[in-house]
Amino acid sequence: MSKVIIIGAGGVGTVVAHKCAQNPDVFNEIVLASRTKSKCDAIAKAIGAPNITTDSVDADKVDELVALFNRHKPDLVINVALPYQDLTIMDACLECGVNYLDTANYEPKDEAHFEYSWQWAYRERFEKAGLTAILGCGFDPGVSGVFTAYAAKHYFSDMEYLDIVDCNAGDHGKAFATNFNPEINIREITQNGRYYSEGKWVVTKPLEIHAPLTYPNIGPRDSYLLYHEELESLVVNFPTIKRARFWMTFGQEYLTHLRVIQNIGMARIDEVEYNGTKIVPLQFLKAVLPNPQDLGENYHGETSIGCRISGKDKEGKPLTYYIYNNCSHEAAYKETGMQAVSYTTGVPAMAGAMMFLTGKWVKPGVHNVEEFDPDPFLDVIAKQGLPWNEVFNGDLEVNKIG
Repeated sequence: MSKVIIIGAGGVGTVVAHKCAQNPDVFNEIVLASRTKSKCDAIAKAIGAPNITTDSVDADKVDELVALFNRHKPDLVINVALPYQDLTIMDACLECGVNYLDTANYEPKDEAHFEYSWQWAYRERFEKAGLTAILGCGFDPGVSGVFTAYAAKHYFSDMEYLDIVDCNAGDHGKAFATNFNPEINIREITQNGRYYSEGKWVVTKPLEIHAPLTYPNIGPRDSYLLYHEELESLVVNFPTIKRARFWMTFGQEYLTHLRVIQNIGMARIDEVEYNGTKIVPLQFLKAVLPNPQDLGENYHGETSIGCRISGKDKEGKPLTYYIYNNCSHEAAYKETGMQAVSYTTGVPAMAGAMMFLTGKWVKPGVHNVEEFDPDPFLDVIAKQGLPWNEVFNGDLEVNKIG
């Protein structure tokens, strides 16, 4: 028997709950918890599975998390709450002897900055407790790291150049909306870019470097260099990498809205006083923007996310390799009621949990996904709605940039 607690009832939490419920042979009992229990109740009702129960918790408070874990005694916590809450959830897991999985690394609430150092600092404590913590098990980070590990295991002796490419070619019909939590999304995009080159990190201005890249079944899209957290762990775990970059597509209308939001001060994360009340402008903006959970019904098109890698094959010969997934917004909505961005994060989180519960990804300590065997994970996501494709010695395009 196995039992999981899913913390978070947003778009990703909804997908995770759906996918866990579809696999009752592994997920015997599922508890869905968030600050607002009514959201969890609505999701559980929509799924209609007999093995889902709900609860409430404030994930900012370790004592509430400890009480939740002690009530339900789960084998694993699937954290799809806010990145600000990673450390409180990890603290509660250590106190209660519970294993841990998340989809995004920790970042402090008062600073638009994210890195793995805060969570990697928990390694020894999880190892001593005999507990496994799996970090970054969404798509990017997540599948992007597993794709890289798969390439290293099966095809490369030396991976030298890695480019993670992320395209959302969908149309939701809104003037401006973010595909996941607006506060996290805007903080991520508006900070400086960064990429790894020859043992050093190179800092760029926000969205300074861009180029059209061609995505399967989609065509060319303007793609912008961002910093993304999986780069930090991948260059550590695969030291032959000479350069690692992350690219994401944005439309011009989206970027125009983003510039206006920044210019009028609505992207600020510090407190301002309004009518005697202190508010954070970006948090206020989040409250008035469309909820990412509600975008799915009218979303058309698809996402395309993958890794473009070049280096030397097992025999020392030059090799270029592209591994990717395309996901339909319409298909994701039909299955789970959520759009493809939530779906491509939620399915891998479920798959990672399945890997742990079936004994394939069990390693006491704190680990990024690329440290585990990629094969069984990629087999599961292919069967669970995220089939993937490979291209050998094709034109990677990214090699011509920089």
